Amino acid sequence: MKTQVITPHPSVAGYVSNIVVIENNNIYREAVLPLIANGYPSITFQVTDTGLLLNSQKNMDSLVLYGQNTKPIELFTCGYVVIIAYFLYPHMLKALFGIDAKELTNISIDLNFFESARSISLKEQLLNAITLDKRLQLMNGYILKLAERYKPGINNTIAFATRTIQKNKGLVSLTHVQEELFVTERTLQRMFELHVGVSPKTFSRICQFHSALQQLSQNQFTEMTDVAFENGYADQSHLIRSFKEFTNYTPLEYLKSASEFPQ
Repeated sequence: MKTQVITPHPSVAGYVSNIVVIENNNIYREAVLPLIANGYPSITFQVTDTGLLLNSQKNMDSLVLYGQNTKPIELFTCGYVVIIAYFLYPHMLKALFGIDAKELTNISIDLNFFESARSISLKEQLLNAITLDKRLQLMNGYILKLAERYKPGINNTIAFATRTIQKNKGLVSLTHVQEELFVTERTLQRMFELHVGVSPKTFSRICQFHSALQQLSQNQFTEMTDVAFENGYADQSHLIRSFKEFTNYTPLEYLKSASEFPQ
């Protein structure tokens, strides 16, 4: 499996945090690639040999918008696989798509549901494109089209709030964030539900979990208790409960599961 993390083109860097591309043409059995909560909604293009999937109900749309997810989402793959995921900044759903972010929490929608993608046959263009560069150009063009349509739709207050929470790996006081923005607790709650899709507290917990997940995935630890304490968990049991909530696995079970994905 070949995985690339691509820096977004400057033209879309204000909307897209990062781009992840996964390619594999050696999966001879069905495999499940989980999408785990990381605080970012995404536009994901996927090509796989759906005809090889054992359960037809697992056939997936090839171009999907994912909102914030607090539960793992399973991508079923088999045979030739290409996945291009554009991870949007947390506050971008409302700005780019003009809908309340809460409506998309733990939900995925075929992008053809939106006239903005359907009118330019984006899915068909991506499926017909031969090279990765061409597909990235198409995705970039679509992002810019959305940005132009809803400009100026970015809420700077919620952008600051999400940036502050992410920078502090979810461990910043929400009262401090409210004071910095001169807003009440209820106002901050409403803004997060409208623009991000989850409460400020839940978003903070996702950021905290994601920080721990990155440390584990990069094998930057000796003891599990070190990961717990370095990421603000009270103890190892607290870390394990968080992992089970967001992945359905304990940390060690998750690492074992991830290592079994075909290479």
